[in-house]
Amino acid sequence: MSAVISLGDRGVIEIAGADATSFLHNLVTNDIAKLVPGEARYCALLAPQGKILADFLVFADGEGEKRRYLLDCPRELEPDLLGRLGKYKLRAAVTLTSKSDELAVFCVLGESKPDIPALAMARDPRAETLGWRLIAPRGTKAEDAREDYEAARIAAGVPQGGVDFAYGAAFPHEANMDLLAGVDFTKGCYVGQEVVSRTKHRNLARKRITPYHVDGEAPAPGTKVMAGEIEIGVAGSHSGDRGLALIRLDRLADALAAGTTLTAGDASLEFVVDRAAG
Repeated sequence: MSAVISLGDRGVIEIAGADATSFLHNLVTNDIAKLVPGEARYCALLAPQGKILADFLVFADGEGEKRRYLLDCPRELEPDLLGRLGKYKLRAAVTLTSKSDELAVFCVLGESKPDIPALAMARDPRAETLGWRLIAPRGTKAEDAREDYEAARIAAGVPQGGVDFAYGAAFPHEANMDLLAGVDFTKGCYVGQEVVSRTKHRNLARKRITPYHVDGEAPAPGTKVMAGEIEIGVAGSHSGDRGLALIRLDRLADALAAGTTLTAGDASLEFVVDRAAG
C-alpha cells in the first residue's frame, strides 16, 4: 500500500445541524446538495466581488438528520473561515466547530483505496494523480513524505493558496478552480456567483496558474517572471524541475509567438500552455 502522508498544515471544520446542507450549498462554489459519503467536493468561499477568501475540500459524513460536513481547509485560515461562515449563519439551524485538535488530514497517493480507519475518505476530486484524501483521528500512523505529495500536486497543476495565489486577491478562474472541478456552473446562486459566471461566459480570465519546466534550480516563490523587459507573472511553488506560476495569458502568448526567452531570476522557464487555455 502507498504511504499515508500527513498534511499537517490542514485544519478540519465541522458543519452540522438540520440546515447544514442548504447553508453550505448556498455559500460555496460547488454543489453540496448532491454530495454523498465517499465523495469530496473542492470548493471556495468567495467575497461578493468574486475573489477567493478560502478554498477547501468538503466531505459528507452520516445520513439524514445526522448528516454533517467536514471541511479540509488551510489551518492558518481556519479561525477566519469560521468567523466568515458564522456571519452567514443568522437563524439557520447550524453549528460550526473546529475539529483540528482531534482530527487531522492525510493523503494516500495511488489508485487502491486505503485500508485505514477514517471518518471521511474520498478520491481527491481535483486530479486523479492526487490519490485519496482522508480525515482521521490525530495520531493516525503516517509517514513524513510531504515532498511526495508536493511533487504530485505540482505535476497535476494544482495550486496552493497563499503560495501560488493570494487569498482575497485571486478569482477562481485564476486559480484554475474551473479546471479542477471546483466550480459548478449549474447550481444557481452563491456568494460571488455573478462574477464567476460572467468570467466564464465572456472569457474574461486574463491570468491563470500555469505549469512550467525549468532546467536547473527553480525560482523562489514570488520571483517575477519576465519576457525580456516585460513582467508577465510571478513564480509560485515548485518541486524538482516543475513549478507553477500565475501568468498573464496574453503576455505569455505574445512572448511564445515572438520566441522570447522567459526567465525568473537566473532561471529559464518553459511553460506548459495546454491547461492555461480558456
